Amino acid sequence: MPRWSVAFVRIVDRMNYGVGRFAMYLLFVLMGILMWSTISKVAFTPSYWTLEMAQFAMVAYYILGGPYSMQLASHVRMDLAYAKWSARKRAWVDAFTIFALIVYLGVMLWGALDSLGYSLGLTWEGGVPQIGRLERSPTAWRPYMWPIKSILCVGFLLMLLQSIAYFIRDIATLRGAPIPGGDI
Repeated sequence: MPRWSVAFVRIVDRMNYGVGRFAMYLLFVLMGILMWSTISKVAFTPSYWTLEMAQFAMVAYYILGGPYSMQLASHVRMDLAYAKWSARKRAWVDAFTIFALIVYLGVMLWGALDSLGYSLGLTWEGGVPQIGRLERSPTAWRPYMWPIKSILCVGFLLMLLQSIAYFIRDIATLRGAPIPGGDI
């Protein structure tokens, strides 16, 4: 395999490993938010922000942890026939399914970027982007939506890059020069 492709796979693996390890700690943030919500409901006036903030923390945990989970091959998989196949046959099937996943993630990233642009009030006037009124949640707390939509964009991009890395890894296996790693 070309050196650039091996370098790309290694860089993406390293980056998603770091982001995934960070995302694991978001579970503790979520627990803290839910603990505060419980205490505030019992001891004094409930906080408006806890429900939405817990949802935002869970979305960040899930979206940023997805590429790391893919890297560790810990997604749910039906191994009834897959485990018995040769490495080459698994690479063919994986390359096909990863290609479909890349197309799907491309569409999701496009939609996430469009939604982020909307939340920033982005309009194009005379070929120049203009930022207008920022989108806010319609709840009582009314947080700005662009931070969580930015996290969605980053998460979809990281998942897309990890999928491309796996596609390159499958092609390398089919060519008889597998790229080691993936399960850091």
